[in-house]
Amino acid sequence: MLKVGSLVDEKYKILSKVGQGGMSVVYMAINEKANKTWAVKEVRKDGVLDFEAVKQGLIAETDILKKLSHPNLPSIIDVIDSDDSFIIIMDYVEGNSLNKDLEEYGAQPQEYVIQWAKQLCDVLGYLHTRQPAIIYRDMKPANIMLKPDGNVTLIDFGTAREFKAKNIADTTCLGTVGYAAPEQFGGMGQTDARTDIYCLGATLYHLVTGCNPSEPPYEMKPIREINPSLSSGLEKIILKCTQRNPEDRYQSAAELMYALEHYEEIDDRYRKKQRNKLVTFISCILFSVLFAVAGLVLKYYAQQIATDNYEMLLYEASKTADYEKKIELYEKSILVPNKAGEKEAYLGLVQTYKENDNVFTVDEANQITKLIKNNKQELQSDLNNYTEICFEVGKLFWYYFNYGDGADNQVTRAKSAVEWFQDVLDNAPKDYENKNMASVYASIGIFYRDITTNITEASDKGKYKPFFENIYSLLDSVATDKNENEIIRLELLELSRSAIQQYSTKFKGDEISKSELLDMYYLIEETVKDIMTTVEKTQEKKNSIILLLDDTKSAIETAYSTKQGEE
Repeated sequence: MLKVGSLVDEKYKILSKVGQGGMSVVYMAINEKANKTWAVKEVRKDGVLDFEAVKQGLIAETDILKKLSHPNLPSIIDVIDSDDSFIIIMDYVEGNSLNKDLEEYGAQPQEYVIQWAKQLCDVLGYLHTRQPAIIYRDMKPANIMLKPDGNVTLIDFGTAREFKAKNIADTTCLGTVGYAAPEQFGGMGQTDARTDIYCLGATLYHLVTGCNPSEPPYEMKPIREINPSLSSGLEKIILKCTQRNPEDRYQSAAELMYALEHYEEIDDRYRKKQRNKLVTFISCILFSVLFAVAGLVLKYYAQQIATDNYEMLLYEASKTADYEKKIELYEKSILVPNKAGEKEAYLGLVQTYKENDNVFTVDEANQITKLIKNNKQELQSDLNNYTEICFEVGKLFWYYFNYGDGADNQVTRAKSAVEWFQDVLDNAPKDYENKNMASVYASIGIFYRDITTNITEASDKGKYKPFFENIYSLLDSVATDKNENEIIRLELLELSRSAIQQYSTKFKGDEISKSELLDMYYLIEETVKDIMTTVEKTQEKKNSIILLLDDTKSAIETAYSTKQGEE
């Protein structure tokens, strides 16, 4: 066994033993150079009867995980095959297994179980849509880690396999009795995505009832026979997941996810409540026909309900830490009757996109663009709201847009933002406070959009001076503002630095003096060194700018090196 304090592969220092299975031991280790904690899984050759068979299983597990990238799955970092052991280095997942929580606290709250189930559905959907599909086959509480942030991670891919049509040989005795689907024990067909649906259903049963299906009497009753307060909708979902015939189960993780998201709608109590609401509504309609005044009251009441519903959705969105849930709640807010023209939900989406790893993706761009365009008429009923939304979306494209495959080009982002700032200029009231700033952003974006054509047509003379003035204006008003977001400040500093390096000669040709260009350069130099970064990404951006400063100053000196350019 590895010893605490020993080094593995001269990189990973063993800190402590964190777990032990039938044939392996798991340790927590640290890479001191990277200051990063990892999990080290050791299988010793002298502790296993048929080590070669076990080794092949471990290699298969690592080969699967190496190809995967999902927030609810661990990543494999390294595999070390030494003389006396086989070692796997992987992400260290902080927290406890759900099995341990069951042992300590018993049945888990229904609301938590449903949230975990959605995350696990997302993981299974990801695995099942790989090419070829990956079938996990051992879903159970012991293989699910609950992290301190409330999210779960699926571990232990020892029984997972890549799906191969008509391959019956893989269905013998793989999985855990009680959780495993009937077809996992041979003679009842091949394991596929529906096998994982069964295992997840059995896991949900254990979590929500506290009754272990792998212990006597080895059965799964309807959950409300154990706890009548549980949702009948969830009961129906679990019963369908755990049908003996795969054809009678949910056929995909996406289908199960949809059911989980709407479990209340198939709950008997919910349906009864909805029927009562319908009866009440019809009664109100009848009374409104008879009494005009009652109609006005109902209208006011409906508006008040819509407002209350809208504010409730916004509140829930502001409180949840789950990105997908936030997006869903803000979209629902926009769909509330008569609320599509309110600004809060759109601005909430903008903020959520920023906070999601500081990256604004193509899918997110399409999403908010569609929402705004579909509701443009309602939004333009209040031009202050509409222009504020357009201004914030414009900045979102300008500073955060990632247009695919990790692309990060400031010029492309600036060009993508033009239409939003132009919309601000076309619709803003005279007293709109950010109108001048929108004009600056739009002008810079238009410059980048048109400059290649202008150069080709030899019509670029005179375009660089206003471009310089607009860049300087942003640099002076935004980048030097210590209260502004560090990402925004650094992006503007890099845009300004890059413009100097690329267009020094052009600035000179448009009668920008050397002293003016050096003033901008020194402002960039002073400001970037003064910024205190808080995350690794912005520190890398800062270091990159500083590294390029000498080349930037050289570009100025080169452009103004002739006597004609000297003052």
